[in-house]
Amino acid sequence: MLDLVIASACLLLLWPVMLGVAVLVWLTDPGPIVFRHKRLGRNGEVFHCLKFRTMRQDADRLLNELLIASPALMAEWIRERKLRNDPRITPVGGFLRRYSLDELPQLINVLRGEMSIVGPRPLSTDEAHYYGNAYPLFSSINPGITGLWQVSGRNDVSYPRRVQLDCQYVRTRCVRGDLMILLRTVPVIFGGTGY
Repeated sequence: MLDLVIASACLLLLWPVMLGVAVLVWLTDPGPIVFRHKRLGRNGEVFHCLKFRTMRQDADRLLNELLIASPALMAEWIRERKLRNDPRITPVGGFLRRYSLDELPQLINVLRGEMSIVGPRPLSTDEAHYYGNAYPLFSSINPGITGLWQVSGRNDVSYPRRVQLDCQYVRTRCVRGDLMILLRTVPVIFGGTGY
């Protein structure tokens, strides 16, 4: 119920921002405005996680070329599942990621029951093995838009530490804890530490 109330209120308040972001995305790189990425949800069910598109339309091809050409980038990708200086990201996309504006469409995922406001981040379909024996615990609840690892260092957290924080959240979750994570999310967003 809390998820539905918060997601509905956010959509009502933020629709002008979302409209502005949609126009910016389209003007700077015409094409799809919203990116639908296959992610693992509760009990390993695959769903389409919605985001404003922040990358060039040929991002997958460019990533393959970059990883083949650079062992250092390949090592970073394997270790972190992202690149700190990713050339696939558009200028507007970089701004959206820095302030997490690209994730606003996930409020729709919350209304659909695929995500929660707070929870572990949804994994790409090829990331489950990083969680090893902890994956069943991780996937026992809905993934969230924000969560413990995002407010505990965000992109500066190593992947193994991210797994620990996600599992810690699942084991100890409660409404009070979720409210504390939401409060801690605000300065993280305004701090502009995303990439």
